[in-house]
Amino acid sequence: MRVKTLQELVNSGCLAGKRVLIRSDLNAPHDENGNVTDETRLAASIPAIRMALGAGAAVMVTSHLGRPKEGALTEADSLVHVAARLSELLGSEMRLVKDWADGVDVKPGEAVVLENCRGNVGEKKNNEELAKKYAALCDVYVNDAFGTAHRAEATTVGVAKFAKAACAGPLLAREIEALTKAVEEAKHPLMAIVAGSKVSTKLTILNHLADRVDRLVVGGGIANTFLLAKGLPIGKSLAEPDLVPECLKVLEKLASKGATMPLPTDVVVSKTFSAEGPVRTCAVCDVQPDEMILDIGPESRRALAAEVASSKTIVWNGPVGVFEMEPFAGGTKALAEAVAEATEGGAFSIAGGGDTVSAVKQFGIADRISYISTGGGAFLEFLEGKTLPAVAALEDRADD
Repeated sequence: MRVKTLQELVNSGCLAGKRVLIRSDLNAPHDENGNVTDETRLAASIPAIRMALGAGAAVMVTSHLGRPKEGALTEADSLVHVAARLSELLGSEMRLVKDWADGVDVKPGEAVVLENCRGNVGEKKNNEELAKKYAALCDVYVNDAFGTAHRAEATTVGVAKFAKAACAGPLLAREIEALTKAVEEAKHPLMAIVAGSKVSTKLTILNHLADRVDRLVVGGGIANTFLLAKGLPIGKSLAEPDLVPECLKVLEKLASKGATMPLPTDVVVSKTFSAEGPVRTCAVCDVQPDEMILDIGPESRRALAAEVASSKTIVWNGPVGVFEMEPFAGGTKALAEAVAEATEGGAFSIAGGGDTVSAVKQFGIADRISYISTGGGAFLEFLEGKTLPAVAALEDRADD
C-alpha cells in the first residue's frame, strides 16, 4: 500500500504557513464526569500534531467521540475534556472550536481541537457537500486515525478526495507498514492467533488467514467449536455447534496447503464461570458434561510456546483463556511471554484488538512486541482481507 505521508511533506518544507486538518482518533474512554480514563489514543495522536506545528503550520485536529446524534451534540458528546488533556500532553493550549464546518480561525504555530465531528449532519454518511466544506478549511488533510480507517465518513474518506493534498499521519503510516509486514509481506513461518467467543464473528478472518499462514491458533469459544469439530467433549463450554461444518472447512483448507491448527490437548475447567469455583486441569478428552473450558493447560502452553518460538511472523488477536480471572490467566500469560521472547529472537510480532492489548499491558510485555495496533475494527477488517476505505482514499491521492 503506497500512501503519501506527513513526514514526506515536512521533509519537503512545504507546510510553513499552511492550514493542516488532522483527523485523529481521540475516542478515549472517560468517566461520568467526562474525564479521560485511558489516554493511550491521545498520546498516540501527539506526534502528528507536533510534526505539523514544528513545520510552521496552522493545525486543526478533529475526532469523533462516542456515537452522538448528528446535529444534536450534548455535553456528554463534547471533546472539551479531551482538548484539555490533549493540551497538557502537548504542552500548549489547544482551544476547542465549536460549529467549525464553515470556517476556523487558527494561526500558524497554533493548534486547535474541532468539536466532535459526528455532530455534523452528514458526517457518518460521507456527505459530499460536507466533505467539500472540510476540504475548504485546509491546504493539507492528514488522516492519523487508524481506528476509524474501516469507516467511510466525511472526515475519513470524503475530505481526502477533495482536499488540495491528502496524506497519512505517522500513526496511520506505521499501522499500514506494520500490517503489510505482518500479512502481505510476511516472513515464514507465519503464525496467527485468533481468539474470541464466537466463530461467527471471526469466520471471515479465519478463512482469509487460512490461505496465508503456516500455523493458525484459535482460542476461547472459537477453540471450543473447533474441538467440537474434532469430536472432542467440551462440556457446557461456550461454542457454536451449528458452525462445526465451517470449522471443518477451515481445517481442510489448512491441511490442503500443509498448514496446521495446533489445538489444546489439556485444559483448565470449572463448573462455574467464576474465579471462586472449583478449578481443575485435565486432558481435553476428559472434560465432563457439567464443566466449561476456561483456559489451556500446562502441556498445551508448552506446545504453543514452541510453535511461537519457531515462527518468524506472529499476528496476535485474542487471548486463549479468561485471563481477567487469575485461575484462567496462565495460558494467555504463557502466550504473551512466548510472543515477547520470539520477538526478541528476531521474529516480527503485531498484536491488536481490545482484549489483546489489555493482555499485553497486564503481563507487561508492551515494549517487547514489534507493534501494537491502535485499531479494533480496522485491525480485524484488515485481517479479513477487506479494503480499508480511509486507506484506499489516501492511496488514490498518493501521486498528486
